[in-house]
Amino acid sequence: MALDQSFVGRTYPPTAPYEVGREKIREFAEAVGDANPAYTDTETAKSLGHPDVIAPPTFVFSITFKAARQVVEDPQLGLDYSRVVHGDQKFAYVRPVRAGDRLTVTSTIEAIKSLAGNDVLDVRGEVHDELGEHVVTAWTKLVARAAEEA
Repeated sequence: MALDQSFVGRTYPPTAPYEVGREKIREFAEAVGDANPAYTDTETAKSLGHPDVIAPPTFVFSITFKAARQVVEDPQLGLDYSRVVHGDQKFAYVRPVRAGDRLTVTSTIEAIKSLAGNDVLDVRGEVHDELGEHVVTAWTKLVARAAEEA
């Protein structure tokens, strides 16, 4: 059954603040194989004009995808997460994520489409710091595969 189009535009409450730590940034940079010293060395980051180490661009995915759980787990939406695959991801940065940031994410359903029996859900995550300043917008596309016919 196709997802309800009336959910397009629905915004979920902001998440609790997530505090970005230097060690989390270092671990993420190592995991993705990015040796940029701005991700691990405070002095290098400061020489580039940042107050502390910064995170690789895809680091924020872990925060925004966790926030999107509010959408995915909304019982009224009726998404069968066991059939979901990650379709696409985009980011638009105002500034880099940096160690010490306390970030919240507000998720909004931007689009719901049905393609070849598959439900395609676009979720926008607006990420703000503790001062309420916009840091980055992340778009996540989820595809709920059509149920296999018996």
